[in-house]
Amino acid sequence: MSRIDLRVDAEHGARWTSLRGPDGKEWLWRRDAPERDLVRPGDAFVDAGGLEECFPTVSGEPDHGDVWSRRWEPDGDGLTVRGEDYRLHRSILLDDGVTASYLLRGEPGRRFIWAAHALLDLSDAARLLLPEGHPMDVSTDDADFTARWPDAGGVDMSEFGPSDGTVTFLMLAGLDSATVRDGASTLTMRLTAEGQPTAIAVWRNLGGWPEAGPYRSIGVEPMIGARAGLIRAEPGRAGVIPPDGEVRWTLRVTAS
Repeated sequence: MSRIDLRVDAEHGARWTSLRGPDGKEWLWRRDAPERDLVRPGDAFVDAGGLEECFPTVSGEPDHGDVWSRRWEPDGDGLTVRGEDYRLHRSILLDDGVTASYLLRGEPGRRFIWAAHALLDLSDAARLLLPEGHPMDVSTDDADFTARWPDAGGVDMSEFGPSDGTVTFLMLAGLDSATVRDGASTLTMRLTAEGQPTAIAVWRNLGGWPEAGPYRSIGVEPMIGARAGLIRAEPGRAGVIPPDGEVRWTLRVTAS
């Protein structure tokens, strides 16, 4: 029997709706958003939590990409979603962790961003473990600047603490794994994407967004590419489909 429990909603973007570790901890944050079940391709993003598949962009058009709002169909050993000019297949193996394997087929030379948009259910004491001193792009309501993990303008980004009304988005290009420690529980996500640029993005919303009704949400997102928006991605900051028209990658998630 698997030591980790995963629940997936294939009809609504193949979203991971629950991820429980061997100690019973639920790692995925969720919020009540019944309108999430009614979305259609091209609709504005509905933040219901869990882990959303974002492709071929995160920010920009379409909002959070094209595949989160589509039904994924059973196909062989997994699920497939099709758009106008791509086919994305995902299979999942459960053992002592989760291994999600992806196959993208599309036009050679096409640029893309993919993200496992994982919103995590964390206590105020949780910490995000990333290589100390790694360069990061920092975006706040007031400024965009560069810094080195974990210090961003005097604030320790590895800690979350109580809600203080701030919102920060971080992009750490070149990383392919992240570990979160919350009490005695640990979650690690590792991306393997040979020949493609990778990054870890962090969405640190401590009750500062959205303006109309702010709530707390923490995202740790393994990515292919290193910009949230495809349109802003310089050479080397987006994935590219090679001449054979196929890209393969895996996301490995373990909890202890």
